[in-house]
Amino acid sequence: MLSENKLQLLQQLVHNASKEEIIWAKGYLAGYLDAANVPINISVTPAAIAVKPTILYGTETGNSKKVASQLLANFKKNKVQAKAADVFQYDIAKLEKETHALFVMSTQGEGEFPQNAVAFYEKLQASKPSLSHLKYAVLGLGDTSYPLFCYAGELLDEALAQLGAQRILPLVKADVDYAEPVNHWEKSLHDHLANAVNPSTGVAVAKPSAPASNKKNYSGVITHKVVLNDRGSNKETYHIEITADDTVDYEPGDALGIFARNDAHTVNQVLAYFKEEGSRHISIKDKSQSVSNWLAERNIKGLSKRSIGQVAELLLVTYEAEKADLLDILAVAVIPAQVSIDDLIGVLLPIAPRLYSISSSAEAHDGQVHLTVTLDTFTANNTQKTGLASHFLAHYPIGTAINFYIHKNTHFRLPTNDTDIIMIGPGTGIAPFRSFLSYRDATGAGGRNWLFFGEQYFVLDFYYQTEIQEWITTAVLTKLDVAFSRDQQDKIYVQDRIRENAGQFNEWLQNGASLYICGQRHPMGTDVENTIIEVIAAARGLSPDAAREVLNELEEQGRYQKDVY
Repeated sequence: MLSENKLQLLQQLVHNASKEEIIWAKGYLAGYLDAANVPINISVTPAAIAVKPTILYGTETGNSKKVASQLLANFKKNKVQAKAADVFQYDIAKLEKETHALFVMSTQGEGEFPQNAVAFYEKLQASKPSLSHLKYAVLGLGDTSYPLFCYAGELLDEALAQLGAQRILPLVKADVDYAEPVNHWEKSLHDHLANAVNPSTGVAVAKPSAPASNKKNYSGVITHKVVLNDRGSNKETYHIEITADDTVDYEPGDALGIFARNDAHTVNQVLAYFKEEGSRHISIKDKSQSVSNWLAERNIKGLSKRSIGQVAELLLVTYEAEKADLLDILAVAVIPAQVSIDDLIGVLLPIAPRLYSISSSAEAHDGQVHLTVTLDTFTANNTQKTGLASHFLAHYPIGTAINFYIHKNTHFRLPTNDTDIIMIGPGTGIAPFRSFLSYRDATGAGGRNWLFFGEQYFVLDFYYQTEIQEWITTAVLTKLDVAFSRDQQDKIYVQDRIRENAGQFNEWLQNGASLYICGQRHPMGTDVENTIIEVIAAARGLSPDAAREVLNELEEQGRYQKDVY
């Protein structure tokens, strides 16, 4: 399209030109385009679509937000006046005024809603708005390795239908590699909106079967394990090396999936409540094995609120808690005579896999996969406890076979070799950045590398110190900033080091560096992100909202990536 001024000028030239001059101009333009190798594309501006859908997302790791943002951007390109919002910030009463709502909902843990979506779902069930006028579609994001794949999406889809809303598409479930199903879903939505396809009724719609997991299982042996902390540390962090039987296909940024098992002592404690022999075989869901094996594979630690309710109902006991172990509930219950261990196993879910960021590089650690795992210790009900998976790995015997799979993390990837990177990874958040640096060292990548690392004590908790010092000596690591919070009276964290280097930090970003954060979401991830926004705002003279938008744009461009948990 020409601007108004150019169009008027062209019309004036054509009006005053002879037929021969117009023919000559036509040939001249055709020759010019051919010589410049410029393709001639005649674009037709799509007609604006009257429907104005609202895209609502519930996210824990940010993937649902990315999908919603992509959908919003593409809708706007196609003249669809859509808007997007986090369900946490969305007033449930507005649903009664919407005509079209599109939900992107992830699933966490034991089929749970992401933290920012819990209140939305509970209010939806409690307030019971009239939604007979609402047309909707739900896209569920999940992981087929987990027993309740995309369960939050299922619950939301069913709740909306029960309130009278009309599906315009059946529920779609997307695995970790969600690009293809998302594209199909988006196309179907646009076709519906553009062509005014009649929506389905509010009756149940057959859901497509869950996509088969394409994750390849591997076996190997733990050949080396060492505690990275020195004596006297408050932490117990393990460096674990697994030598695989086959070549393991993984890239820097990927994670390793482990199916942990309950230890024999914990299993026997449960059996003692039922005066049960663990060797007896039972069959559940067409699978027969001993009672002990069933309990070893069932989730009996850190039960979700839903699982707590199911166990409590079975045992005829009231137990009000957001999280609890099975043994906590058994300790306060008088087990009904009619309830057997078989019944209990039947309501317990299989143990979901635990993911750990890989801290090695295939290019630098041939035939091996490395993990960096802190033993999770905490006190609950006045009892010292440990996390299931971290305890499982910390006590796993060296030289013993172990099964695992690779979780492809396509949203936490290195940029091109010549691109600068800033890595912020306190604690075990350093794991993927050890992988990044190992890869860049082995491949001779030319981009600069800046690492922020933090822990409690310099002498006791400086993970991979020797390697890091070697990378500084060989110029693989361009810049290192460390924060050991308890080495001085006033605690210092990685965000304080970012503020101290604010000018250079902003300069790297403005010159095209990619930014990465790995570690605990709260409070570290939130605090670090707020600090980065503060630094951008001060360095560029922007408001906090404008600086946050700069960070959002970096995220959309793939230059800001997070792996937080």
